[in-house]
Amino acid sequence: MALDGCGLFCKYTLFILNLFFAGVGFAFLGIGLWLRFSDGTRGIFEIEALDSSDFVTAVTILIALGAVMLVVVVFGDYGACNEKRCALQVFCILVAILAVADVAVGVVGSNNEDSIGAHIVEFYASMYALYVKGGDPVIGVTLRFIHNLLHCCGVTGFKPFELVSDTCPPAESSFEKFKMPGCPAIILRVFDSKAELMLGIFIGTGALLVTALVCTVILLKQTKRDQQAVTAYYTTVY
Repeated sequence: MALDGCGLFCKYTLFILNLFFAGVGFAFLGIGLWLRFSDGTRGIFEIEALDSSDFVTAVTILIALGAVMLVVVVFGDYGACNEKRCALQVFCILVAILAVADVAVGVVGSNNEDSIGAHIVEFYASMYALYVKGGDPVIGVTLRFIHNLLHCCGVTGFKPFELVSDTCPPAESSFEKFKMPGCPAIILRVFDSKAELMLGIFIGTGALLVTALVCTVILLKQTKRDQQAVTAYYTTVY
């Protein structure tokens, strides 16, 4: 079945969007599985008292979200490349659910930035404690990324006494060689001042999902039209 220009554009747009979603899904799933089964963090999941901690919750969300995104990508690519209506319909439903959930989480998060910031601080503190205890290299890379992104250093910020000073960014002044901002305070400040930016990220992601949804609907209409044309042709001939 041949697609017209709009249909082909939507088909290739879906392919590109699915590549992006697949990359994000693999990243989330890989990081989540590493944190779940790494020797340095596995013990947290075996302690019943910590089952509800922010670290366990965040890792579980990473694994679940990564797996869901990969399932969505499989349906999307299979349906778009082979023009299979059943796969496209499943993909359409899943994308619609993800789009609504994304916007809802963004709105709720922007209205509760204080509590979310506190949860992120607790997650950071868990990563900090795990690195101090076991020196896991993946956790070290994660801390280094956070420290460079926020330009902070550990819990206290006192570099000569900081237990994770090897993950801290280079000092930008003589004073910072001794004292840099502590990460918990910086995290809370970012969530207080960048709430609109966080909402914008969620809305932008929702826009990508809506674009995929619109393209899927267009492909569904075109494949249905083509199938009806083929059926009408064979009915007329035979």
